[in-house]
Amino acid sequence: MRAAMAGGSELRDKVVVVTGASGGVGRATARLLGEQGAAVALLARGETGVRAAAKNVEQAGGRALAVPVDVSDHAALDAAATRVEEELGPIDVWVNVAFSTLFAPFTDAEPEEFERATRVTYLGFVWGTRVALNRMLPRDRGVIVQTGSAMAYRGMPLQAVYSGAKHAIQGFTEALRCELRHERSGVAVTMVQLPAINTPQFDWVLSRLPKHPQPVTPVFQPEVAARAIVHAAAHPRREYWVGASTVLTLLANKIAPGLVDRYLARTGYRAQQTTELPPEGTANLWEPVDDVAGTDHGAHGRFDDRAHAHSPQLWASQHHGTLAATALGGAAVAGVLTWRSRRSG
Repeated sequence: MRAAMAGGSELRDKVVVVTGASGGVGRATARLLGEQGAAVALLARGETGVRAAAKNVEQAGGRALAVPVDVSDHAALDAAATRVEEELGPIDVWVNVAFSTLFAPFTDAEPEEFERATRVTYLGFVWGTRVALNRMLPRDRGVIVQTGSAMAYRGMPLQAVYSGAKHAIQGFTEALRCELRHERSGVAVTMVQLPAINTPQFDWVLSRLPKHPQPVTPVFQPEVAARAIVHAAAHPRREYWVGASTVLTLLANKIAPGLVDRYLARTGYRAQQTTELPPEGTANLWEPVDDVAGTDHGAHGRFDDRAHAHSPQLWASQHHGTLAATALGGAAVAGVLTWRSRRSG
C-alpha cells in the first residue's frame, strides 16, 4: 500500500476532517493541525464547541470550517463531507475521534443507552470511514486515521460499551486494511491506540457510578494524543501505540489475560472513581452539553494536576527504524569487542 503522505510538512494546505473536534482529543488535534497550516473541517454535534474549535485553528494559522453534525447519521455525515469538499477542497485526511459512552456495570445500562453509545462510537467511525473512502478511492489517495484505545484489545470493567465499540473498530479496520491492500489502493488506514487522556468527558459522561468517574493512571494530556494522530496522518503505518501503559497493558493481556481479568476485577472499580460525588447536569449521550449550557469545554478535563504532557514511548513508536538501527549497531559493536577480547586472550 502506498503512503499518501511523506512527511509532516506536507500537512500544510492539506484538507483534514476531524470528527469529535469540539472537545478533548479531537479539539487538541484540530488545533495542532492548524499550527501546521492545514485546512481543518471540524465535525461535532455541539455548535458552541465546534465553533470555538474553529477559532483555535484559525488563531494557530490554519483555515477552519465548523460543521455541526451527528456522526451516527450516515446521510448527514455524507452531506457534511460534500460541504467540506465544496468549501475547502478534496479531503486528504479523515480523522475519526468522535465517541460517546457511559460508565456503569453492563446490567445497569439501559438497552437504548447502550445502543446509542454504540452507534456514535462504533458506527460513527464506520460511517466516517465510508464517506471518506467514497471520495478518496476514485482519486487513489488519502489517509484515514482511527483513534483507538488500549481497550481495543483489553476490555475494562464499567466500560463495556466503549470496550466493545473499540474492539469492533479494531476488527473493522483490520478487515478494511486487507481489502485496500488486495485492491492495491493508494488510500492508507492507520490506527492510533491511546492511553487514558485528560479530557472533559469525565464531567459530561452518563454515569451510574457512586462517585465521579476518572481516567486510570497514568493519565496523559490530549496534546500527547494529538501529536500521535498528526504524526500518523503524515506517516501512516498499520498501528501506533501511545504511552508505556498502553504497551504494558496490551502485552500483559496477550501473555496472561486471565491474570489481567483478576487484577481488573479487584482494582478496576476503585481506579475509575474519585472520592467526589458524580457529575450533575445533562450527559452528552443524547445531546451536546456545550449547547445546553452554552459553555465551551475545550480540550482539557479536570485532571491537569496529574496528567503527563509528554510520552517517551510515543517517540519510540514513531522512530522504530532509528531504534532498530541503534540496536543493530550496538550489537555489532559488542560482537567486535567480544571477538577482539577473545583474540587478545
